[in-house]
Amino acid sequence: MSFPSPARVCGSRETLCGNRSLQWGARTYVVGILNLTPDSFSGDGIKGDVARALAQAERFAQEGADIIDIGGESTRPGAESVSLQEEMDRVLPVIEAIQGEVDVPLSVDTYKAAVARAAVEAGAAMINDVWGLGGDPAMAATVADLNVPVVLMHNRRSESQASPLGGYFGQVTYADVAQDVTNELKSTITRATACGISRDNIIVDPGIGFGKTPQQNIELMRNLGELQKLGQPVLIGTSRKSFIGLALDLPVAERLEGTAATVALAIAQGVDLVRVHDVGPLVRVCRMTDAIVRSA
Repeated sequence: MSFPSPARVCGSRETLCGNRSLQWGARTYVVGILNLTPDSFSGDGIKGDVARALAQAERFAQEGADIIDIGGESTRPGAESVSLQEEMDRVLPVIEAIQGEVDVPLSVDTYKAAVARAAVEAGAAMINDVWGLGGDPAMAATVADLNVPVVLMHNRRSESQASPLGGYFGQVTYADVAQDVTNELKSTITRATACGISRDNIIVDPGIGFGKTPQQNIELMRNLGELQKLGQPVLIGTSRKSFIGLALDLPVAERLEGTAATVALAIAQGVDLVRVHDVGPLVRVCRMTDAIVRSA
């Protein structure tokens, strides 16, 4: 079996994220998920508890997280939106508390320009936008002005379905899911650079679990190598998601091994960052996979 070369096709070999230089191709970077919501699908939401959030961030840092991604609004299928003020009230005190105590760059998981700006001013070093600049018309200009890394995720608006193993999307059409996602992300990159966002700051995410059926998620997982055509670093977020639960017939609390399988296979296809809940075990999965995939 052959693997992508560490001498990758990214336009830049590095991206500055806070006080860290992310060296693309050298190793896989682990992004720890810190949910500040009461309704996270994964059951790990921390609403309004700054001390608990700080303790989790400290644990993530000790376990080897490279970035901590802080979100104040659930993006699970069927979740209700929250107001701009509510989202700010959730994320800003936590960012301010963590950035003074934990030496790990912080990312803010938001599609709202005002939240992104306030979060960066509070100490966040990266923006993770699940709508790829499409959720707020002011986001592209805001990211360009802030000059920080941004994750542009592929997404489509579609009707969600509920199941005992979590929400998912059941009626979404693609001609070829991997090719379509790649082409749509290419258009997103073009729009971002036209708005003044540096290519060195652009990370792409194929949006596993967003606007795709469970089978389409699996098909996309098989063909993540298509994303290498974009010439940008790739982040993937599969952690504990319903397509894993549906494949294994397991609840959220029992999806660690399924998540680990997706992480290893993603790295083997050139993915650069993985966004996970279970930082410690998945750091070890990444290091072992890196030893196989990235060793010259």
